[in-house]
Amino acid sequence: MRWLFALAAGIAVSSAAQSAPMGFKDSAMAMGDFSPNWRESWVNYALTARDAVGAGGLYMRSDDKSKTRTLAEVNYTRLVTRWNLPHAQANVWFFAGAGAIQGNDFSGSKLAWAPGLQVDYETTRVYVAATGRLYRASGLNHDFASVRAGFSFYEVDYDEIQPWFIVEARRMRGLSDKTEVTPMLRLIHNRYFVELGVNNSKQARANFMYIF
Repeated sequence: MRWLFALAAGIAVSSAAQSAPMGFKDSAMAMGDFSPNWRESWVNYALTARDAVGAGGLYMRSDDKSKTRTLAEVNYTRLVTRWNLPHAQANVWFFAGAGAIQGNDFSGSKLAWAPGLQVDYETTRVYVAATGRLYRASGLNHDFASVRAGFSFYEVDYDEIQPWFIVEARRMRGLSDKTEVTPMLRLIHNRYFVELGVNNSKQARANFMYIF
């Protein structure tokens, strides 16, 4: 995990980052991330241009399929700062989540908390992001880190669909002993995106986002 956090910090310092986890004021956002070992979905509502509240669910499974976790949480998202640069934008986001986590190797549920940070930078042609979240409960540590980078194949008008190539590396402590790397094709519009890919374990992955 140390090298992954170091890489994330390096990308954050050198380029800043992207992929907004909330929409504009008074909008609702739905997102999902689905693969055999990781399934997540959540919705939030933007109270202001910088603050959103929401709820979501997360399913995690170990590489050997022996352990599973399910987490139901309420969360808060805050745009800490934004830099509007010439032909580019950079952001720092803060997350705070809390909820109940269950597993197949312990009884009942435990109170879990999940703070995190995301730093991102984007232009119309380039995108980099680094994310870290702590998934903690009594006796559990499933800290998560990811870095992703990509480029668009060509520029489009605001109301057109734009294709991107994205590569993400991510890792979670306690459930996996390797880094998952997934190249993906992203199709993005001004209100949604869809991502499809296959990771280095030959598992399919699909992501989506939609702003209402």
